[in-house]
Amino acid sequence: MPRTLGDRVAWSAAVLLLAACAAGRARAEGDWEVTAESEAALERGIEWLAQNQEARGNWGSNDLGLVSMGALAYLSAGHVPGYGRYGKKNEQTLHYIISNAKPSGLLNIAEERRGMYNHGLSTFVLAQAYGMSDDRRLGPLLDRALTLICQTQCGDGGWAYVAEPQERGHDLSLAVMQAKALRSAVDSGLEVPPEVIQLAIRSVREHYTPEGCSREAPEEEQKKYPGQFTYTKGGGNDSVAMAAAGVVCLQEFAQYDDWRIEKSMKVVCDAIREKCKKDPYNAPFDAYTLYYVGQALYQVGGKNWQTYYPPLRDSLIACQIRSQGNPAEHGKWRANGRVGGKPGDLYMTSAACFILAMPNRYLPILQEGKIGSLEERFRQE
Repeated sequence: MPRTLGDRVAWSAAVLLLAACAAGRARAEGDWEVTAESEAALERGIEWLAQNQEARGNWGSNDLGLVSMGALAYLSAGHVPGYGRYGKKNEQTLHYIISNAKPSGLLNIAEERRGMYNHGLSTFVLAQAYGMSDDRRLGPLLDRALTLICQTQCGDGGWAYVAEPQERGHDLSLAVMQAKALRSAVDSGLEVPPEVIQLAIRSVREHYTPEGCSREAPEEEQKKYPGQFTYTKGGGNDSVAMAAAGVVCLQEFAQYDDWRIEKSMKVVCDAIREKCKKDPYNAPFDAYTLYYVGQALYQVGGKNWQTYYPPLRDSLIACQIRSQGNPAEHGKWRANGRVGGKPGDLYMTSAACFILAMPNRYLPILQEGKIGSLEERFRQE
C-alpha cells in the first residue's frame, strides 16, 4: 500500500513531534499530568524492557500480542526505529512481529484460539508505528492485516477468536480489539470501509447491559438505570475492563454523545477511586484492565481525566519495583493477572509505561481531540 500525500504530511508531523521529544518537552497539558516522579518511573520501565529484551526482539514469548505491547510502550515514550535512545530496540521488536506475519496477514504464531486477539492488538500497534516511522514493510502488511479483519467480521458485527467469519462474534473484548485496529489505521492515513466500522459500533452497543430493567427496554427507559458494557451480549461477566473497553471503542469512533459512555465511566471512575486508595503499593488493576482504563480516561478527557489520571499515575509509580543492581527486576511492574512469569511482567510493564507516557501524546491515536469528520463518517442511522 503506497503512501499518499496525506501519509507524507502525517510523517512530517511525526518528525516534528519527535523533535519536541528530543528537546525533552512533553506535550502535557500541565504539571498535573506529568511529574518528575512519573517521568523517572517511565524511564525505569522502558530501560527494563530494553535490558530484558532478547536479540530476536521479543521477551521469551512467541505471543505477538504481548510482544506488540512492548513495541507500544517504546512508541508511546518516543522510541521509534531510527530515533530515540531505544529506537534500535524497537526496530528489533517490530521486525520480530513483521517477520512472523502469515501470508494472509494474520499476526499470530501462538495457539490458534488466540488468533484474532493477537491479530487485532498487533495490527493496532503496527498501524501506530506506520504513522510514526518510514518502514516500507508496514504498508503492505497492514493492507493484508486490515483486509483480514474486514473479511472475518461476523454477521452480528463482532469477531471470533479463530480467523474465520461466523454468524455471531464471541465477546466484547475481541470486538473492541479489532475496532481499535481499524481506528488506528484511520489515524495513520489508511482506508477502512465505513460499513465495517458501523457494524462494529452496533455490536459494541449491543454489549451494554442496564441494571434494573430489561436490555430490550426502550433506550429512554434504560437511561434511567445504572449500567455498563459487559463481556457478552446477554449481560454476563461485567467488569471494569469491559466498561472501559466499550467506552474506548465508542469514543475512538466519534460516538461522543452516546449515553452509554457516561454510565460506564461511572463504573471506571468508582473503581479507580477505590483501588488506588486501597493499596498504593500494589498495582490497582491487572495489565488488561489497566490498558483500557487509562485509554477510557484519556479519550473521554475533561473532568474525568483531570480527576482520575493523577491517582492512577501515582499508584503505578508507587508499585514499580526498584532493585538497583538487578536489571532483571529494577523498573518492572510485576505481573498481575492470568499471564504470569516473564511474559506477564512484559505485559504489565508495557501497559504501565503506556499509561505513564500518555500525556506525551506521541502516538497518532492520542494526538486528536474530537474529530468531526469521523463523527460524520461513522454516524449511525
